[in-house]
Amino acid sequence: MQHKNPEADALVKAMQERERAQLLQLSLCTALSQVTDRNSLQPVIQQLKQHIGFDAFAICTTNAAEKDYAIFFHDNPKAQGDLKGAIHKVEDGYFNTTLQSAEPIAFNLVSATAKNLPVFMLREKQSAMREAVALPLHYHKNNPSVLFLFFKNPRGFTPDARKLLRGLTMQLALTVSNILVTEKIAQYGNAIPQSHPAIPTPQNTANGYAAIIGQSPAMQSVINLVKQVAPSDTGVLLLGESGTGKEVIAGAIHNNSARSGKDMIRVNCAAIPANLIESELFGHEKGSFTGAVTRRIGKFEQANNSTLFLDEIGELPLNLQTKLLRVLQESELERIGGSKTIKVNVRIIAASNLNLNTEVAEGRFRADLFYRLNIFPITLPALRERIADLPELAQHFITSYCEKENKKAPVLSAKALHFMELYPWPGNVRELKHTLERAVLLASKTITEEHLPALAQPQPTPVQHIKTLEEVEKDHILNVIRLCGGRISGTYGAAAQLGIPPGTLTSRMQKLGIKKGFNSK
Repeated sequence: MQHKNPEADALVKAMQERERAQLLQLSLCTALSQVTDRNSLQPVIQQLKQHIGFDAFAICTTNAAEKDYAIFFHDNPKAQGDLKGAIHKVEDGYFNTTLQSAEPIAFNLVSATAKNLPVFMLREKQSAMREAVALPLHYHKNNPSVLFLFFKNPRGFTPDARKLLRGLTMQLALTVSNILVTEKIAQYGNAIPQSHPAIPTPQNTANGYAAIIGQSPAMQSVINLVKQVAPSDTGVLLLGESGTGKEVIAGAIHNNSARSGKDMIRVNCAAIPANLIESELFGHEKGSFTGAVTRRIGKFEQANNSTLFLDEIGELPLNLQTKLLRVLQESELERIGGSKTIKVNVRIIAASNLNLNTEVAEGRFRADLFYRLNIFPITLPALRERIADLPELAQHFITSYCEKENKKAPVLSAKALHFMELYPWPGNVRELKHTLERAVLLASKTITEEHLPALAQPQPTPVQHIKTLEEVEKDHILNVIRLCGGRISGTYGAAAQLGIPPGTLTSRMQKLGIKKGFNSK
């Protein structure tokens, strides 16, 4: 006979509800991150409408001077057309008030007089809307935007809807920026002659895209994205398994940008100890800590007016993620131990072999930083997904290595090539490169399958451990406590985040063997 445990049931229910909310937010953020034009924004807004329950939706953005604003997107295409060209003053009491608030602001449309309302809000008032809820979309200091939701029922904006909307604002702001950038790229490409010296024509030149090898559809898709984004100043997020060539792609983007006159600065976030990476990125002043015998200029300053490639960004400690986000948003930093604010103009190309959506969902990567980096994502295919490129890649690596070693290049036999095409290449292009370098050293005139012994070894099958429900519950509680800095009670404590009383959480922690005061870092 099973005994009911009300405390455990309440905790499981709270965890399930929290997980559902997180999955919904993640799903909507992912959908928004894939939007590249105004037309494809419409179906995502319709999904959002189902969960928040608004009756009309509008996004407004300022012009370059930031004194006026206009409708960027309206969920009613007719309204979008009717309001096209309508200009409103930023200092109208609605737009500017919202920008100064960190929380959603509700405006009563019933009591608002027609002469004081912007045209688009007056239109909604005349359509029986009784309340407008406005929220700032903070992406960058320049060209701020405001989201307006309109309700016929003033009680339509529930606490759950408010929480969901707040979780989406960063990605929504980035989506707006992404659309504007895409439109600017299209306009930019049409307006500038192909011979413009500051933006190299996308040709396979030595400094262009020649380093990207591959004629397969998967790689041609990547190359097309690279050619599209390279001339702009948009940040790029490179995703894919380890060894797929993310640094090569980053180099191609930089070399075909207006910043190519300066070297791209590279940082491997996984290769630097956690206690040193802040100094590596942002620099430090002499005497700021033990061992700081001289001033150090960080990678951000070194990359000023150039490109900073942040490899393995998913390995960055959470406390550094917060500081990195601030630098990306404000374009300024302070060295460790310094008080001077230093302005930087840096294009960011980040890369990760982790599934950052999963990292965000499990609390290991900040959602706001992910949305800030995920402006123009490019996913690189694994070598097994582009096996048609293997002959060209193999010849390239053989020739390059032999030229470096001043050695006559051996021929790759057809049987060896077939042998290689059957191999799954878990280490991707990097593994292929190292395999062929070893084969070149072993072979004299011809590389045969005998010179590829590693490929004949059986691949280890990972043993998967299926966690019990109790283990999953324990892991979830630990993650929430870590995110709350070890706090159990209070507004920002783990109990509040889980939606249960502190006593219930403390009791459950004891039963799961979680000690108070554990290392939450």
